[in-house]
Amino acid sequence: MTVRDTLLIVLYAAVGAAGAGLLGMGALRLLRHRSVALSLAVVAAVAVAAMLAGTLLVSWAMLLSDHDLWVVTTVCSIAAIVSLAVALALGRGVVRGSRALAEATRSLGDSGSFTPPAAAPTAELAELAGELAATSAKLAASRERQRALEDSRRELVAWISHDLRTPLAGLQAMAEALEDGVVDDPGVYHARIRAEVERMGGMVGDLFELSRIQAGVLALNTTRMSVYDLVGDALAGADALAREHGVRIVGDGVEPVPVEVDGREMSRVLANLLVNAIRRTPSDGTVAVSARREADSVVVSVTDGCGGIPPEDLPRVFDTGWRGTDARTPPAGAGLGLAIVRGIVEAHHGRAAVSNVPGGCRFEVRLPAAA
Repeated sequence: MTVRDTLLIVLYAAVGAAGAGLLGMGALRLLRHRSVALSLAVVAAVAVAAMLAGTLLVSWAMLLSDHDLWVVTTVCSIAAIVSLAVALALGRGVVRGSRALAEATRSLGDSGSFTPPAAAPTAELAELAGELAATSAKLAASRERQRALEDSRRELVAWISHDLRTPLAGLQAMAEALEDGVVDDPGVYHARIRAEVERMGGMVGDLFELSRIQAGVLALNTTRMSVYDLVGDALAGADALAREHGVRIVGDGVEPVPVEVDGREMSRVLANLLVNAIRRTPSDGTVAVSARREADSVVVSVTDGCGGIPPEDLPRVFDTGWRGTDARTPPAGAGLGLAIVRGIVEAHHGRAAVSNVPGGCRFEVRLPAAA
């Protein structure tokens, strides 16, 4: 066979295949909104048609006999039938898998749950089903967090309304008594009014701080300092309250470990923990404070003598607005102190935890240690 013959064969085969390919592209464009099974059938038909067209053109150019041309045509026709059958079978399987996946996805929008089909006909559909299952799990967890947050907010509004209603009623009664001149010692009423206003101001300040934390706009000005100095300042600030309640504060196990923190915010964390511990510890009890380094972390713990927290309440201790059953009346506050503690600690990339110990409970704040 000469080079010229070879070039002619290639040319005729290319012309036949190109013609079949153009027709196939047109058919696929017309069927782009139809079932994938039809598209697969068209692809199989194009492959066979391209081979048949090229073969017929080459056979005609080579002047094959009618018998030889009939043999070639018969072989290509049988190949076309088998190819179409396989393509249709594959297409029907893909369509069934797609419909099952669509039905499962529809249930995700209706009921919020997603159950992937038992078997997927292709790896791509199986991967898509896996991604949808993972997304469904994330949405379920998000809905659960949202539900818990809404419950917490409702409880917070109810408790704050109760805690504000009581002092406001007292302030109104004292103001009316002062206006009517029926008070023997106005100074006592003035002192009570001042105390109630300061307490309500503290509640409003806690709400503002918590709103900044939950909105993610808490700006931290971190500096390198010793946890020994932080704990020392917190102990000095809580000493008066401890003496008023007859509680001893022990801070012997505090190591001078460096940390990178916002001193003002971390002082608030320690103050909230100490005030909470002092108020829950009975008279003549002890509140112990310690700070130590563990690997790459600094752990500050405050142990009180409250008698322990019910195990079912431990997961809720740091929730917004949560208070124990013995903390529903003043001066317990609005149940925001520990929520603020957790928010500030997590803003420092740390973690706050609580556990029961003999006679009380221990609050731990774990912070990254400075290099």
